[in-house]
Amino acid sequence: MTAAIQVRDVVVRYGEVLALGGVTLDVAPGRVTGLIGMNGSGKSTLFKTVMGLVRPDRGRVLLEGADPATARRRGLVGYVPQSEDVDWDFPVSVRDVVMMGRYGRQGLTRRARPADQAAVDQALERVELTDYANRQIGQLSGGQRKRAFLARAIAQGAQILLLDEPFAGVDKRSEATLVRLLRELAADGRTVLVSTHDLQALPQLADEAVLLLRRVLFHGPVGEALRPDHLALTFGLDVLDQAHIA
Repeated sequence: MTAAIQVRDVVVRYGEVLALGGVTLDVAPGRVTGLIGMNGSGKSTLFKTVMGLVRPDRGRVLLEGADPATARRRGLVGYVPQSEDVDWDFPVSVRDVVMMGRYGRQGLTRRARPADQAAVDQALERVELTDYANRQIGQLSGGQRKRAFLARAIAQGAQILLLDEPFAGVDKRSEATLVRLLRELAADGRTVLVSTHDLQALPQLADEAVLLLRRVLFHGPVGEALRPDHLALTFGLDVLDQAHIA
């Protein structure tokens, strides 16, 4: 099976700081892949490079065989950012946010057609936000906000979904809802790459895991990724509290 996301020897530097040091990674469709690493490990930089928002100093990225800019124009990739990357005071409704996923299909006028309205309605229903469609986006809880951006990607028809720390600041119910949605989307054939600090939820969430510390340390089954020796390499710890990853 051809990988939906292909990353080849990607190096990214911010001035003198090495953010990614030769990352090579294949992410298959129809699976949820968890991206694990401590703060500063390069997870967000990898996402932004895959999206084409950061240009690598070396290496290349292909999404469904296309470069990131082409993939974005085709609506192939959807991105759920970290909460701190969003202006929650911006005066847009939840429906407005989800409709943004349809902009690439609307031409210069961005006039919503019946097909666009139907896609937005279906996406809102799928993430259980129909009753919140007319609320200002900042009025939602943390978990609801994440679901709204996931709905945007669903309405867009994105085949590759990138979620950067979607469980940060959400309650357990919202986390369970997000996990279920991501599993369903992967079962539909989409490619799902999720960064998370929640090691306890990883077995329920992901089919496989990538351990990152500026380069790929491990890529394989979740059970093997959670081995103490692998986590020690990833987080730089000599002793790990097994209660947090049981």
